[in-house]
Amino acid sequence: MNDSNMLGVTRIFQQGSLSLQVSKQLEALIVSGNIAVGDKLPTENALCDMFGVSRTVIREAITHLKSLGLVETRRGVGTRILRTTAEEAYPAKRISLTTVEDIMNILELRLTLEPEAAAMAASRHNAADDRRLKEKHAAFINACEHHSQAREEDFAFHHAIMQATHNPLFADFYASLNTGAIPRAKLLAVELDSASTRRYLERVCQEHEAILDAIVAGDSAGAKQAMHFHLSRARETYSHYRDKPQDDERSLRSSKTNEEKA
Repeated sequence: MNDSNMLGVTRIFQQGSLSLQVSKQLEALIVSGNIAVGDKLPTENALCDMFGVSRTVIREAITHLKSLGLVETRRGVGTRILRTTAEEAYPAKRISLTTVEDIMNILELRLTLEPEAAAMAASRHNAADDRRLKEKHAAFINACEHHSQAREEDFAFHHAIMQATHNPLFADFYASLNTGAIPRAKLLAVELDSASTRRYLERVCQEHEAILDAIVAGDSAGAKQAMHFHLSRARETYSHYRDKPQDDERSLRSSKTNEEKA
């Protein structure tokens, strides 16, 4: 593919996570078919020029595309498009309907609270908050790299955002939820899908980074949007399980009915 900006991408000027903004534009181009399966992305240098960002930002964006299963990178060859739809990244093979409802309820609560808290944190944070947030984010990354579910580290990152609002009621209320605020804490070990969970956690990491970057940059609107996206995507992921147990139950009832008729 020609290295000039024939893709029609927009240079990045906004605050917030630069890598997430780049990856979203590239993902849209891939999903729409504007970059075909088998084609290569332009070189890192060309992408830097197109978007007006550093090589680090481009590499982070491509890492995100890899976590979606859209591209692969080979040394000396470049980054090639594998597919035009993202691979599903569900953390469990199956979840009971009761557990799904518990998860959806907690996510509904978090969606009403955390985007506003992230916006407050962006406008009220201080240097100590920044250090704490970065430490918690680094701890989350480390836990994921060691094949942990990173439940405690996930909670600690979100709790640090509540602390950065400098409203003690936010932090105290969130502390009362403890790791129960994290959907994965409700899953049983036998329910987990390890390979898919790794992809899922890579996406969570990218989303955390976008939230962190917006807060540190003092971008209240960006922090609110990034948090809303993060929790909405989680809600969408877990809503996938709502029909699955019901389908299984219907099949079981149908099988029993047929046996009775026989």
